[in-house]
Amino acid sequence: MHTFFIAPTGFGVGLTSISLGLIRALERTGLRVHFLKPIAQPHAGDKGPERSSELIARTLGLTPPEPLGLSEVEQRLARGELNEVLEDIISRYQQAAEGADVVVVEGMVPTRQASYAARINNHLAKSLDADVILVTAPDPNDADIAALANRIEIHAQTFGGPRDPKVLGAIVNKVEGIEENQGLPTELGKLKRTLKEYAQALKQQSKVLDTEDFRLIGCIPWKDELNAPRTGDVAELLGAHILNEGEIRTRRVADISLCARTVPNIIERLRPGTLIVTPGDRDDVFIASSLASLAGTPLAGVLLTGGISPDSRVMRLCKPALESGLPVMTVNTNSFNTATQLDRMNREIPVDDIERAEMVTDYAASHIDHAWLQERCGKPRELRMSPPAFRYELVRRAQKARKCIVLPEGDEPRTIQAAAICQRRGIADCVLLAKPEAVEAVARAQHISLPEGLRILDPEVVRQRYVEPMVTLRQGRGLNAPMALQQLEDNVVLGTMMLALDEVHGLVSGAVHTTANTIRPAFQLIKTAPGYNLVSSIFFMLLPDQVLVYGDCAVNPDPNAEELAEIAIQSARSAESFGIPARVAMISYSTMESGTGADVEKVREATRIAREREPGLLIDGPLQYDAAAIASVGLQKAPDSPVAGKATVFVFPDLNTGNTTYKAVQRSANVVSVGPMLQGLRKPVNDLSRGALVDDIVYTIALTAIQADNSK
Repeated sequence: MHTFFIAPTGFGVGLTSISLGLIRALERTGLRVHFLKPIAQPHAGDKGPERSSELIARTLGLTPPEPLGLSEVEQRLARGELNEVLEDIISRYQQAAEGADVVVVEGMVPTRQASYAARINNHLAKSLDADVILVTAPDPNDADIAALANRIEIHAQTFGGPRDPKVLGAIVNKVEGIEENQGLPTELGKLKRTLKEYAQALKQQSKVLDTEDFRLIGCIPWKDELNAPRTGDVAELLGAHILNEGEIRTRRVADISLCARTVPNIIERLRPGTLIVTPGDRDDVFIASSLASLAGTPLAGVLLTGGISPDSRVMRLCKPALESGLPVMTVNTNSFNTATQLDRMNREIPVDDIERAEMVTDYAASHIDHAWLQERCGKPRELRMSPPAFRYELVRRAQKARKCIVLPEGDEPRTIQAAAICQRRGIADCVLLAKPEAVEAVARAQHISLPEGLRILDPEVVRQRYVEPMVTLRQGRGLNAPMALQQLEDNVVLGTMMLALDEVHGLVSGAVHTTANTIRPAFQLIKTAPGYNLVSSIFFMLLPDQVLVYGDCAVNPDPNAEELAEIAIQSARSAESFGIPARVAMISYSTMESGTGADVEKVREATRIAREREPGLLIDGPLQYDAAAIASVGLQKAPDSPVAGKATVFVFPDLNTGNTTYKAVQRSANVVSVGPMLQGLRKPVNDLSRGALVDDIVYTIALTAIQADNSK
């Protein structure tokens, strides 16, 4: 499935019109296209459903998910909840994507009230792994086409620049002069010529845009009829009082004429589609307009200013014109202020003006290079798992699995809060190992509401019944009942026994215990999974635009080549189980054959062993980190490598390197990391950092639940 994110370069570029046209153009190629407006942006006075989504629904018969409300989003952003907002949008995107080949996502429009729109659009595009199409329009104040080229270039930089493979190009809307000079390009051949000529003009003004990677995807000429509101829409926007309704719902305002001169001097302005604006006491202008209407000139209407209505005798005189459909309205403002309001009037398509919406849709669609877009959609590409999408999928899959997870640190405040969140959201059924009165005291002190269904198990009450099963599990290790009872004083051991006996599906600990405290009981009581000889760990590194896997950063200090190969295989399988395509880079201080020494040879041998054990695995090494992660460096240092420059799984040669790297990236680049997640055990046990936040614990519980579901 493909995603196009359309981002405006400013206010008034006709973003929704382009959404309509783009969807229609893609539908004409046979693709199933759905739509999403993630964040609503109502205008003052807007009531009812969000404008873009409603227009798409009424015009194209789609059912877009309801967008997030702008005020709600702003409140959450002010509280620093950007990630949570993005996760909610991912949820709506999943609804929109169901059954679709393509999803068109409409970004936020920058306004004085929403100056942050460009930043949010960048986050949205990356989170949805979308191809970006900029939508722009020439500004009346532009001196020449260079200003437009600069504006496109500046906004392209927001998304990584014109050479970024995810930035496809631009659609230029409301272009004047094309029809007269080049002919209306509704046929494909004419369209391609128009696009080529206009693109060349843009590229001549900007070396940055002068690349085959950045295209002019559409060029929509200005057409007056498409921007003509119904007379009734104008009356509604002005709050006008209707004296004669006439054909107010079908006549359109193509032009506005302020008439305060004598009748001979306004006759030439009495043209079809013109809204005559005149002071309410100018009976002569009103009568002249009525005569023109009777003569067959379909004026848009007459707007009388100053709060003055015509004399009843004048209204009777003009009755035949009124009966023929001439709309007449009055407003309280004077002519100058009324004209100013009309000039600043919102020209967007009202949601009930389906006739105009259909015209705009077909017109815009005929000026978009749908053949190239279809080719782009047809090219197979690998979807990148963005951090919000990863977190959303974690929660969704955990909710679906609905596993039971034991938390040995049951009276620890962060753990209690995380358990309450998981229970409330259905992420997992949590079991807190602690005295109930201790948990309740912490909950009161921290203002945590304990949800129904959250289990609190008193270790003192249940400990004794695990003694005999533990002695049985540790047969041959010299463990007797008193020794087992003593070890069960440790809640981590107790929780691990519950897991060993299948009373729970997973265990999460480490908020106040060391990694060794968490893992040791699992080694002794759970054992490794079939086919594995060791337990290792990975971190999910949530970089701004994708999720990477780092291993092993928490368990094995100095694995040998055989162990390193097993860590690589475990890490690859873990990545794939969470939707991350595995391309494994075996990290070293040298790339390929450039270095020698025992450390490099270990990585080289581990790569060979992993390939031998898993022939279908995309793995390569030794690779330096930059050669593995950066496409240009990978191409230079390892041009024949299937992994270099595009690795998703990074396997470090030892714990010193792995732990240092993950913490350096996490802290210096402000990257969220989820983990460590242990791999290689028969049943899932996961460790927490002692500095873990509540959200970290929630996501680790979700990870554990998914691991349990995968191991069924």
